[in-house]
Parts: sequence; structure tokens; C-alpha cells
Amino acid sequence: MHRSEPPRASARPFFPVPPISWLAWLQPLLMACLLSASPVHATELDAAQQQWLAGHRAQAVQLLEQALVQTPNELGLRFALGVMRMELGERVKARTIFVALSQDYPDLADPYNNLAVLLAADGELEAARDALEHAVLLQPTHAQALENLGDVLLRLALRSYERAQAALAAPSPALTLKVHRTQDLLPKVPGSTSR
Repeated sequence: MHRSEPPRASARPFFPVPPISWLAWLQPLLMACLLSASPVHATELDAAQQQWLAGHRAQAVQLLEQALVQTPNELGLRFALGVMRMELGERVKARTIFVALSQDYPDLADPYNNLAVLLAADGELEAARDALEHAVLLQPTHAQALENLGDVLLRLALRSYERAQAALAAPSPALTLKVHRTQDLLPKVPGSTSR
């Protein structure tokens, strides 16, 4: 079976993690958080980001966690911690953060997008689709959520075609063609083999 790249987080990637840091893609959101945060929180977020980009990931996470002890509801700190947890492969912890953010800030699309990334990485494509549809409902021009929704829908289509093919007594040339065409539409994961 062809492996495809799953949807990407608002900070960007999805799973597997590309070599580029998610925080580099977080710049617009983090800048907005920095501008709306108090000077103390902006400094903490900036310091954590600098540590992260310098390769001191554990220190960056620790800085955010310490800051969140003082202000547990600070959006920018929580979101950055969630993204860092995603990049570290700590999907359960990241998922907990993005579920909480989507509940605490139900009008923001980015937590739903990132939650969908984690859901899809765990094979929960229907739940990922639902979260992405909600993100797009909240922000119809959210380019990353729209792209991720397309990728999830393609993966769901591929799954259905493969299940239909497996249910037949003899392979269907039409279904085989659909499977191959759908696989060709999905982004390739570096290092994976197709078909």
C-alpha cells in the first residue's frame, strides 16, 4: 500500500515530521500572540522559541511549562507548547493541549487544524475530517486546513477503494485504476515506497 504524507499542522507539518522546524511556520501566529501578550509573556515565548531554534528543545519546553504555571490560560504559550510537543513526537500530550485549546477558544481554527493533524496521524481519519471541517467553518480561508481537508478526503477515498477491491472475488480494473490515481494524488513521504 502506498504511504502518503498526512495533513499538516497550522504551524505546518503533520506526520511524519519534515526536517524543517514547525516553529518556523508558526511565525505569523506566534507574532500575533506576542503582540497581544503582556511584555512578560512575549519575552517568555520569545526566549522559548530562541531555545528551540538553537536546538535546546528540552529547555524550550521547560521555559513554556514554567511560564504556564504562572499563567495557565495564556494562549500563545499553550499553542507553542502544543506545537513543540507535536514536533517532539509526544502526540498524546500535544493532543491534550489542542483539545483543551479548542474547548477554551472554540472560535479559533488553528487548534482544530492541529488536532486534526494528530487525529489523522493516529489513523482517525473521520475524526480528523470533522475537526478540519470545523476549522474551515470557523475560517473559510484557512489555507492549511483546506489543504489538510483535501488530503484527508483523498486518504478516506483511497481507503474506501481499497476496501471495495478487497471485498470483490476478483480484482476490478476500474477500482485498481482509481486506487493508483488516488495514490498518485497523495503527497509522497520521503523514504517511503509507493505501491
